[in-house]
Amino acid sequence: MTECQLLVDLMHKAYHGKAWHGPAVAELLSDVTAAQAAARPAAGSHSIWELALHMLAWKDEVRRSLTAPARELDPNEDWPPVADTSEGAWREARDRLAASHRALEAAASQLDAAQLAAPVIGTSRPVEEMLHSIVHHDLYHAGQIALLKTGLGNLSFQA
Repeated sequence: MTECQLLVDLMHKAYHGKAWHGPAVAELLSDVTAAQAAARPAAGSHSIWELALHMLAWKDEVRRSLTAPARELDPNEDWPPVADTSEGAWREARDRLAASHRALEAAASQLDAAQLAAPVIGTSRPVEEMLHSIVHHDLYHAGQIALLKTGLGNLSFQA
């Protein structure tokens, strides 16, 4: 397996499942209702919905950064506000997150070893590091989502 194939496999497992760490992002979000996604079961936490939009923003930015100079997201891009809390809006947010993830996997799968080793445009950080970081980002927020779901009482863990 090449490094590129490994990275895409890790991205896929962190988002879709069959990862050794536990439930993946899509698995965790699959049974969450709009009301649950908008809820804040832990004081001072982001909602599941806000976490999903935040992950979407960074997946889009990482994919964009494969062909354009890296940039910092402004606060409203980094943590987009949730204006519409309807079931339709929640379904659309999950669909957009899934589509963004598919697009990132597709873009990453086209990279060769030289492109992985090259710096992200406008930085000294290698593309490979950025792609590893987006996997870590998904896993970090998957853990937060799992804890928030536990606070909502709709996730059970099996030993």
